[in-house]
Amino acid sequence: MPRSVLKDQCYPLVVRVSNCARSAGAIRAEPKLLQGGTKVTPGQRPRKYLSGGPWCYFVFWSFLVMTLGCWRPVDFTWFSLAVGFFVSFCLHRFSSHLPLRLGRSLAFRCFQDLIRYGKTKRHSKRPDLLRVFDVPKRWFGHFYVVSVLWSGFLITLSLRAVLLEESLPKWLLKTVGFLTGGHVSNNVPPSVLLVQILLWVHGLRRLLECLFVSVFSNGVIHLVQYAFGLVYYIFLALTVLCVDVSSSQEALPLLSQVKWYHAVGTILFLWASWLQHHSLSLLARLRTGNSGTVETLAHRMPQGCWFDLVSCPHYFAELLIYASLAICVGGGSLTWWLVVLHVLFNQALAAQLCHEFYRSKFKAYPQQRKAFIPFVL
Repeated sequence: MPRSVLKDQCYPLVVRVSNCARSAGAIRAEPKLLQGGTKVTPGQRPRKYLSGGPWCYFVFWSFLVMTLGCWRPVDFTWFSLAVGFFVSFCLHRFSSHLPLRLGRSLAFRCFQDLIRYGKTKRHSKRPDLLRVFDVPKRWFGHFYVVSVLWSGFLITLSLRAVLLEESLPKWLLKTVGFLTGGHVSNNVPPSVLLVQILLWVHGLRRLLECLFVSVFSNGVIHLVQYAFGLVYYIFLALTVLCVDVSSSQEALPLLSQVKWYHAVGTILFLWASWLQHHSLSLLARLRTGNSGTVETLAHRMPQGCWFDLVSCPHYFAELLIYASLAICVGGGSLTWWLVVLHVLFNQALAAQLCHEFYRSKFKAYPQQRKAFIPFVL
């Protein structure tokens, strides 16, 4: 039989069967209720709205790019550092869930070697190649030597600008102008001068603690960490001059520009500094005892004061110190809150590593202790 004739005879039968099946399916199938209240019958493709389609990702990333593009270079730098330490913290915190092959890879071992220092690095399995980049942990004091000298130099320039009404050096104005992406004024607001002085005091105290309080063992730090620390304190002192504070009252006398938040921030700074110093003194006594002379370099379980709440109260105090400086500039500076955000994730990573070391070394370590922030983290 010709194919055309067979097609003409079979087509009506196919149409009737298809219609019957469609009718039966329409009777049995009920519309499905999707999230958002949209009714869709079987066989019908749901419409893609902006909330669930690729437009959502396009809008999000476009907004993020435009927002970051409007930021000043100094803000973008601190935001990038904060994100970097946050990713490092998350990657380490959930490293036990990584595939075994990835956890044993050279790249991951290099990552662990880069974030660890001191006692948290001593017992880790490290290739001999990575030990080439070790420098003594006692070189921490170099950071604060740079901080005291560099911050003191910038404070001198700021005081001359405030008291003698001299202009800041052109090289400094160009540097700050590059970091802020715009014009820089010669005027130094009292809030900026206060933060400069408090940072200098903080660096001087930490230097004296490294020289006369802390007892360093033979621990090491990575060469990259050492270089980062040196650059960090140079960049931090420049960041203070980039802080966006209101200068509407700059024509008033200096004492008339003192605000209530200057006092609040200074009080919090002093208390946090005491907490950090007291915590470091307790750690030093674990090796010196009451005699004041070094009796052992072994690690002992810290107890007393804020050590009953967290494993690293000195790291928590560091966060409070930077938060107090944010209050000193009025609490509305995006630049300095990004600095605080960086310190949060930086200290959280270091505290997590110490917390894990204590829990693995001391079987009777209190389970209720947190690593960093009391009752939280």
